[in-house]
Amino acid sequence: MQQIVECVPNFSDGRNPQVYNGIADAIRSVRGTHVLNVSADPDHNRTVITFVGDLEAIEEGAFRAIAFAAEHINLDHHTGEHPRIGATDVCPFIPVKNATIADCVALANRLGQRVGDELGAAVYLYGDAAKRPERQKLSTIRKGQYELWKEEVATNPDREPDYGPAEPKPWGATVIGVRPFLIAYNIYLNSDQVEIADQIARGVRFIGGGLRNLQAKGFLVDGQAQVSMNLQNFEKTPIYRVQEMVRREAARYGLTITKAELVGLTPQKAFMDTAKWYLQMEGMEDDQILEYKLQEEADKEIGLAEFVDATAAKTPTPGGGSVAALAGALAAALAQMVAGLTVGRKKYAAVDDDARMILAEAVHLRQDLAAAIEEDAAAFEQMMAVWRDKSLSEAAKAEAIERATIGAGEVPLHVARLSRDAAKLAGKMVEIGNANAVTDGAAGVIMAHAAVQVAGLNVKINGVSLQDQTLAHIWKTEVEALEAETAVLAQTAKKIAAERGKF
Repeated sequence: MQQIVECVPNFSDGRNPQVYNGIADAIRSVRGTHVLNVSADPDHNRTVITFVGDLEAIEEGAFRAIAFAAEHINLDHHTGEHPRIGATDVCPFIPVKNATIADCVALANRLGQRVGDELGAAVYLYGDAAKRPERQKLSTIRKGQYELWKEEVATNPDREPDYGPAEPKPWGATVIGVRPFLIAYNIYLNSDQVEIADQIARGVRFIGGGLRNLQAKGFLVDGQAQVSMNLQNFEKTPIYRVQEMVRREAARYGLTITKAELVGLTPQKAFMDTAKWYLQMEGMEDDQILEYKLQEEADKEIGLAEFVDATAAKTPTPGGGSVAALAGALAAALAQMVAGLTVGRKKYAAVDDDARMILAEAVHLRQDLAAAIEEDAAAFEQMMAVWRDKSLSEAAKAEAIERATIGAGEVPLHVARLSRDAAKLAGKMVEIGNANAVTDGAAGVIMAHAAVQVAGLNVKINGVSLQDQTLAHIWKTEVEALEAETAVLAQTAKKIAAERGKF
């Protein structure tokens, strides 16, 4: 069972693309990591990178990022609005799937020791990973920022790192920890008076008597006063409550909110709760949201690694029929991808309606074909169960075998039909879709043709065993027509792809 963890490190550079993109590339160089977002802020001179992966990949990705930042960021020359203590200022881990807080605490300790030993950097643990109660809060560790830390680290026992040397280095210290999901959220006001923004921040944050689980500070960004906030528990202190409190505090000074911004990523639930509150849709259920429903269905699909392992096992299922369904699902997925890269693009406005229709159809095809992966295996297992059933009379068994064989043939026939439809959609996207993805569309058509051929083999072999040879002949005739049709579609797609791709 794969354990998924999110890491959201903050780096003290938001002005040099070579530096913050280099950090992101260092993370990407680790197999199994997925960089989801890179958010650079030149005013704060800070970049927030969000990436996910399993425990091993996350640990290695974080280490490489910290090493790159230490080599390329010098805190002696750093200026910016945001408080900071190190080149990699903070590196929190958040459990996402099949991982616990305890797993992340162990991860934080392993990484902390490695950073201290191999990079010679001072490391402090915070949040749920803190070794000292007073270090649970990041602000306590970062008090006085890099400048005061540099003066005190070698002499003040309170500054003794959890890992690494108590020595001032130009890359500063790194704070590694474990926390729940945090939302970085900024609200802008129609004023350039940062003092007012700071007064509002003091009024809304918990330490000033405001909302629990909320940190806030005022800044001046692009000539506008900004209330910069961290929501440490969005379920207990939701975004809409924060928004309304800032709005009321701003009104005291005759100001209004001009815009808000999200830094990094956030759970969809945070905005669903906000939408429900503002729209007064208290009875609304998550399963009424199309994307939630689609994800729910997608989560039921067997994982790729598990499917490959199951196919390789010394068992008859999943076999060729399930592989055909998977190939067809991938073909539909490629059609969906190219359509998604086409809709909403000004360059392809003339075909936007067609692309949107194909996108919707491809989603349904992909889901139907993915479901057929299990259906094919189930049909085979049903047929084997009939063969093994010793309680049936000879006549009853013959009848049951015929029904099971028809079922075992109808599923791959259905897969062949759906795969032909996927080939048509992908072929159309090769013609009209985003030119940068033309080979992906062609790959979809070729994959669909392969799915039809493989499914056709299963249809034909089941037809041989049928007592009803008239039905077997109908099956064979249809399959051969589908094979011929998709062969033409594949050849056409390759030709158009070559023309549009100029190769």
